[in-house]
Amino acid sequence: MARQITAPLTKEAAASLRAGESVLLSGTVYTARDAAHKRLCALAAEGKPMPFPIQGAVIYFVGPTPARPGQAIGSAGPTTSYRMDAYSPTLLRLGQLGMIGKGRRGPEVIQAMKETGAVYFGAIGGAGALLSRCVKSAKLVCYPPHRGHRQPGQQPLRDRPGRLSGLAGGTAAGNQMSPGSGTVKEENPPVYRRIFLF
Repeated sequence: MARQITAPLTKEAAASLRAGESVLLSGTVYTARDAAHKRLCALAAEGKPMPFPIQGAVIYFVGPTPARPGQAIGSAGPTTSYRMDAYSPTLLRLGQLGMIGKGRRGPEVIQAMKETGAVYFGAIGGAGALLSRCVKSAKLVCYPPHRGHRQPGQQPLRDRPGRLSGLAGGTAAGNQMSPGSGTVKEENPPVYRRIFLF
């Protein structure tokens, strides 16, 4: 049975997540890719406030495609997470508690996750159309699009499916953060294959 969790996350909620556990994520999730992360970190370096509440925030590394009529957004598949590795530690130390993306994370991100109690939801590439059905609305929060770059947005979700596996308590399944580690074949696989916990 899937466990309901809500974004923004609390430290207690993040700490209670366990590998192998199924989840349904609801609440507000922010979307941002590398160009937006760079600008957010520049604000932090200048001591300026974030343009959205960073405490407990979950950021999905995605640039959704334009919405079709009657939809909140278009396809919303995950972006490769290592592109945010230079920026994620800064945002985690400011209070962000959740990240959603695909692929490996670097040692600096892993260390920041251990320090802050943050979690990484590993999403499946190619599931963008399915993921977009969970988005109830979307709005631009900062940085209007420039030359086609997709900028941070806010997306209230309802019952976005997920699965907890991979890492828990600082121990990696297979001692690596890579696609496929800890993966189980399922008839109807969840959207998130694993959540990495440190």
